[in-house]
Amino acid sequence: MAVLLDRKLGAKHVGIVQSLIVTCRLHGIDPYDYLVDVLQRVGQHPAADVAQLTPRLWKEHFAANPLRSDVHALRAGGRTPGS
Repeated sequence: MAVLLDRKLGAKHVGIVQSLIVTCRLHGIDPYDYLVDVLQRVGQHPAADVAQLTPRLWKEHFAANPLRSDVHALRAGGRTPGS
């Protein structure tokens, strides 16, 4: 029973992530940029304004200056991690 529950829960989470990716693409947002920004922002963002983190509203509020990961700087410089 636990394996079946894990599969259902995993499938639900995969569905949520896939939905976010498709929604980003429909709004002309790079899903990678969106997810990197939101995963960094979510812990400090006011709960009352959580709707701003949905792809449609995120594009209006944060897309012009998204938070970046350290990997982005490496990719922009043409270097790869460990080089």
